[in-house]
Amino acid sequence: MKSKAFLLILLSFILISCTDKQTQREIQTHAAAEQMQAYINQIKIERDAALEKYVAEMPLEQKIAQMFIENLEGCTKFRSYETVGAMTGTEDSTPLVAGGYIFFSFNIAPDRSQMQTFTNSIRTYCDEYGIIQPYLCVDQEGGWVSRLKKLNPKLPSNEKVAQEFDVSQTYKLYCEQAAGMKDLGFDMNLAPVVEVCTDDNKEFLDGRSFGELAHVINYGRACINAYENNGIATVLKHFPGNTNTDPHTGLPEIKLSEVELLKSIESFRVLVQYNPAAVLMSHARTSAIDNGVPACLSKVWVTDILRNQYGYAGLIFSDDIFMGALADNGYPPEIAAISAVEAGIDCIMISEKRFAKAGKVLYKRALQDKDFARKIDEAVLRILKYKIEAGLFDEQKIR
Repeated sequence: MKSKAFLLILLSFILISCTDKQTQREIQTHAAAEQMQAYINQIKIERDAALEKYVAEMPLEQKIAQMFIENLEGCTKFRSYETVGAMTGTEDSTPLVAGGYIFFSFNIAPDRSQMQTFTNSIRTYCDEYGIIQPYLCVDQEGGWVSRLKKLNPKLPSNEKVAQEFDVSQTYKLYCEQAAGMKDLGFDMNLAPVVEVCTDDNKEFLDGRSFGELAHVINYGRACINAYENNGIATVLKHFPGNTNTDPHTGLPEIKLSEVELLKSIESFRVLVQYNPAAVLMSHARTSAIDNGVPACLSKVWVTDILRNQYGYAGLIFSDDIFMGALADNGYPPEIAAISAVEAGIDCIMISEKRFAKAGKVLYKRALQDKDFARKIDEAVLRILKYKIEAGLFDEQKIR
């Protein structure tokens, strides 16, 4: 009995000792992890402070240029067609380059080699003039909205993807697209459309939606992850939705009750948690929320809901401010640009090949209005944070 008791005591001692040692290891590991996280947090704080200082010291015209995404000429060799002086009203002949460029069908070269030469010419031009590299984006949604259909593997519409692929296959499909886009020199895709398909928007979307809410969330998540994990930024669109009215020619009016409206955009609320690089606003007006104001110019939709309620920290794009939905309803481009900044938009899309005229309006306003100038700084700060992550802006320049 004594020997058994002794063995039990010895066994307990061994177990306690092992437990103590394990606990010590866990404590040490946990402490090391906390120290590493504290170090990372400190580095981030220092980087953010340095970036804020860099933005504060940037010339105003450079800040405003970063806020525009415009179209470009041809598909062979890039050059700027405007100067800084066109924005500032001075004789400054420095080339004016936008923060980003959107490629339409006529900007897509007939073969991959020429396409690569064209995108490389943009990088070379900006390096020669010491200009911050722009992001290069294209509408490669799938189906009939496929700008790269002659250069990339065939991409089905969102509707077809949800009907014919499972989520795992969808992820692989979009990974393949991302690789092809990256090889061509692109770093951003104006996709996916994550609007839920309804009778009110089905005709306009025409296959561009994954369908019902569950499909939009599951397939949208796979799409976001596939592109973002392979170096292609995603842009969710169009928040907070559309109707069957084409915004290129008219102003969509969403007449849902507030409860129905918020339910209809649940897909956006969920999917922004997966950190897409950007969200693109629609031109739609919603009678239940901020009635009468196009969503892309609405502080309520852009800042109060998307930025603050949904907690979205990425870039927020306007849709094209040259669309008839705005221009024909009291918002010509120069007025729309001002309203967009005041609403909290970071990137102003303009389908024209010139943006100095709209930029000049922002330039003059910023010189007169400190609060407006502060909003420009906040937008440029987010843009440069994205560009650092995307490898388009060297973080060493802010040190």
